[in-house]
Amino acid sequence: MLTIGEVSKKIGVSLDTLRRWDENGKLPANRKKDEGHRYYKKEDVEEYIKNNLKDVFKMARNWVLNESGVEPRLDFYCQDSSVFRARFERFKNELSQIEKIKKIYPLIALIAGEIGDNSYAHNLGNWPDVMGIFFAYDLDKRKIVLADRGQGILTTLKDVKPGLSNHQDALETAFTEFISGRPTPPPGPPRGNGLKSVREVVTDNKLSLFFQTGDAELMIQKGDYSLNIKKSTIYFRGCLALIHF
Repeated sequence: MLTIGEVSKKIGVSLDTLRRWDENGKLPANRKKDEGHRYYKKEDVEEYIKNNLKDVFKMARNWVLNESGVEPRLDFYCQDSSVFRARFERFKNELSQIEKIKKIYPLIALIAGEIGDNSYAHNLGNWPDVMGIFFAYDLDKRKIVLADRGQGILTTLKDVKPGLSNHQDALETAFTEFISGRPTPPPGPPRGNGLKSVREVVTDNKLSLFFQTGDAELMIQKGDYSLNIKKSTIYFRGCLALIHF
């Protein structure tokens, strides 16, 4: 049997979410009559993961939408940039073994690395709750997912562009200008936030990218030289990205 705390870490949802799932029957718990504490059969939890957490994008989306901060599943959680870079090197090696993308795999790795590095660079010392990022990939389905529960692009860029008033404008700025929320000590060169270069790589190659921050989202693919930024009906504070190759 697993405790509710153990299940929370294993699945990557909060204790309150698990209590609600127990009450509505989504993931029922067992309770000892003399204690009232929730316990879960290990096989029930594994079955839930098997049936409901197959899609890495849905897992990341559920994590950023979670009402309270909880670390994601350990195998997808990069608490700091050193963990991310170590897993990223393994990812690049696996990516390079796919024969059909031999010519463009360095570009795929480049945009994934830029998005991941941005999360650390722009939230350094300012993580609102859970520090670090969700990083997962499904090479069979050609998906790479990165997400964070950071400040979001609007908050980050308002330090250098105070005139930004909404997430849509901030997202457009991030993908069209080399601008950074990080101060550059003179006489160093201006720092770019990387997303403009990400856009250029995607539009020039057979790739697609979904990106959301706050209530602003965009989808770009090869040949999309005009940004189509929409206001989402769903809001979350950080960033969520899906790369499809």
